[in-house]
Amino acid sequence: MIRSLNLIVVLFFTSLNLSAQNVIDVADGWSSNSVNAVVFRQNSLVTANDTQFIAFYNPDGYLTLGKRHIKSTTFKTYVTQYKGNVKDAHNCISIMVDGDGYLHVSWDHHGHPLRYARSIAPYGLKLGEKQSMAGANEDNVTYPQFFKMPDGNLIFMYRDGMSGRGNLAMQKYDTKAQKWSVLHTNLIDGEGQRNAYWQACIDSKGTIHLSWVWRETWDVSSNHDLCYARSKDGGVSWEKTNGDKYVLPVNAKSAEYACRIPQRSELINQTSIVADDKGQPYIASYWREQDSDVPQYQLVTFLNGEWFHQNLRFRSSAFSLSGGGTKRIPISRPQIVAQSKGKKTIACIIFRDQERDEKVSLAKVTLGKKTKIELSDITDFGVGLWEPSFDTELWKEKGQLHLFVQKVDQVDGEGVASSKPTLVKVIEVK
Repeated sequence: MIRSLNLIVVLFFTSLNLSAQNVIDVADGWSSNSVNAVVFRQNSLVTANDTQFIAFYNPDGYLTLGKRHIKSTTFKTYVTQYKGNVKDAHNCISIMVDGDGYLHVSWDHHGHPLRYARSIAPYGLKLGEKQSMAGANEDNVTYPQFFKMPDGNLIFMYRDGMSGRGNLAMQKYDTKAQKWSVLHTNLIDGEGQRNAYWQACIDSKGTIHLSWVWRETWDVSSNHDLCYARSKDGGVSWEKTNGDKYVLPVNAKSAEYACRIPQRSELINQTSIVADDKGQPYIASYWREQDSDVPQYQLVTFLNGEWFHQNLRFRSSAFSLSGGGTKRIPISRPQIVAQSKGKKTIACIIFRDQERDEKVSLAKVTLGKKTKIELSDITDFGVGLWEPSFDTELWKEKGQLHLFVQKVDQVDGEGVASSKPTLVKVIEVK
């Protein structure tokens, strides 16, 4: 049963004065589209021990890496030998550091052969030659994402295939053997009729949480429904929230539905999922309720054996989504972090909205007997068409929120603006 929290709670709206603890300038980056600042970057920032890494395209389109001691306010940057097609905002850079300190990088994909390299030395910025992983289903890659397991091994997820008819593939990296192997060539099966746009996280116990929306065609308006699966054995087997095992691959008929959402609801794809210290998943997205023309940020949670849905209801302006390519949208897709304290859970949703002058903003949602929503702006400056990404490992290990921020533009349908380079920044949120 899926219940709406807004039917059983009272909402309080206040305005917080939340400020960034520290804003660190890194270097100039490409800004004529949102390729450096799309929500599905996993990760743009990553911390291992006391070293924080960053990745972005410089104004000439070269894959650029940087690092700093976590207490330093200066990044050392290095322009690699690799260049990306920055005119396509899908072609983002994703990074992760394995348990031995090697930096893994994947970049420049929108239906392309795998582009992957590893640092030559632990905690180094220089990359080796491009290489294959396990060699299977690596010819049509989109949305590469790395995830780090508690034992230091890595998971790599990507779409194999095209929009509307692709599958979720997954590989695993063994740190001791320094070798990749295939976990799944088709974990979520679009059956040639649709594909899953997913988001994932790994909690402190090593459980992989995965949620996704279905898309029936290349057109974003055909997005529908929100599904869920989890794995407690490193991605080998998958189950529903009631413990029932999935027969793999998961498809539209066998999936667990966390929230039913019709097509043409302005439902966006690829947003954010996080799990608290109790292993409870929280999913953030946005869509339009059927009795409204205003898309709202939405929170979907699994608590006490049930899925709950909370419409945050603080937006007032309407817009509609349709067509293909990267869209110019007045709000960003959100990111979410969450912590449980006793009987209360605090979920913080990070976003950007034209209604708030395109600043980096935050909605603090306190879940308990009553739901309380507090809105704040993290920056006093606008960030254009930026979408949030953050240092997931630093959040998991220390509860510290560091954001990748850059003011970028985005022309609708994969267009390119004539914007001057802008500063890439790291914001440490207080």
